[in-house]
Amino acid sequence: MGQRQTAAPDIYSVARDHYIWPQLTRAELDAGAPQLLKAGAGVRVRTADGSEYLDLMSTVSRASSLGYGEERIARAVYEQLRRLHYGGTAHSQAEVTIELAQRIAGLAPGDLTACVFVSSGSEANEVAFKLARFYHHARGTKPRAYKVIARWKDYHGAAGGATVASDWLGVRRPMEPGVPGFSRIPSPIAYRCPFGLAHDDCGEACALRCADYLEQQILHEGPELVSAFILEPIAQADGVQIPPPGYLRRVREICTKYDVVLIADEVITGFGRTGKWFSVDHWGIEPDIITMAKGITAGYVPLGAAIASREIRDALDGYPDIHTYGGHPAAAVAALTAIDIYEGDGLLERAAELGAHALETLRELDDLDAVGDVRGLGLWLAIDFTADPATREPLPKDTLKAIVDRTRELGVLVSNNGTAIELAPPLVISRADLDEGLGRFAQAVREVLR
Repeated sequence: MGQRQTAAPDIYSVARDHYIWPQLTRAELDAGAPQLLKAGAGVRVRTADGSEYLDLMSTVSRASSLGYGEERIARAVYEQLRRLHYGGTAHSQAEVTIELAQRIAGLAPGDLTACVFVSSGSEANEVAFKLARFYHHARGTKPRAYKVIARWKDYHGAAGGATVASDWLGVRRPMEPGVPGFSRIPSPIAYRCPFGLAHDDCGEACALRCADYLEQQILHEGPELVSAFILEPIAQADGVQIPPPGYLRRVREICTKYDVVLIADEVITGFGRTGKWFSVDHWGIEPDIITMAKGITAGYVPLGAAIASREIRDALDGYPDIHTYGGHPAAAVAALTAIDIYEGDGLLERAAELGAHALETLRELDDLDAVGDVRGLGLWLAIDFTADPATREPLPKDTLKAIVDRTRELGVLVSNNGTAIELAPPLVISRADLDEGLGRFAQAVREVLR
């Protein structure tokens, strides 16, 4: 048997030689881009080189919404693994997994009622595509429906149809041609409107134009062939793209009109990130399917899920799919405990309150010409930068990287997201820690842009 001979000082070279890094080029690896985390407590994390940082990104992916070292989840997972470590797949399942399905149904809007569990957000979106197709086939009203419409600059994952539906992070084009049947329409991005509308004009008029584009695409593809429309209610591309008034309601009306399943990808926004259980709750919209991951367990154990409406559940006579680790008991008890913490500690309300405070604080940077747009909802915020306020030309990537790097030098972690810099602190962050992090970030912005 081989022996592990990795010494701590050599771990960075080992990481370059023996791990394939997503999204990083060779040049970035050679420049020392990888960040190797070793330990964390609360909202602070330590790296392998001994540095400590205040994490304003919930570990970049925004998954660590309850911070580091949450003993209640760790103990619950330990006890579950001792009691029952695995519950099966098709013909058996752990009791705790069924309890989680009921709990999520109680949190989801409307009559969303039945869950499928997987291990990631990508898989959850794959499940949603399958459920939509099976639903149409089972009813017989659209037996040939297989097409899925997605949006420009939305991201839905890195597997199969989820990859093809994605138009962000560069995962789709290297894999083309991919799964057939996917097409995309414009997203209502206010600051850089795809139709060239002025920022101040990108309100309800833009919402109706982008939503009506969906109707035209359905008609173009053939309503009898269109199975589903998937969107991120708040898109992550270039940081926290909040839909203009009326957009989601109009999308819901169009999907209902043409019998198209509406899938809301809440992998980022679910479980309190925006101050609500799900971001669609801000607009009173009921999708046919919601997908989720990340915050469902606060990142402590991998888990993804799709919850479907009662109508979809009742239409299915069976579900021809299987995942070995779907609904794993350890993940289920982690999710149940996380939900208890969100509720018991009032974290949704805190996310809304602290998010409003953070947004107001970040808007103090509006005096800088390079700050184009400051936006956010709950504890998910972004500053979109521009080299020219008149044309909204993006600031050079090197400048954004310099801001992120300087913020890190000051002991705080934020993340570059396209033309913006994003902040997504753990929901457990204190007002004092939040103000400290925002202050250092603002210092970095002013120093670099000076």
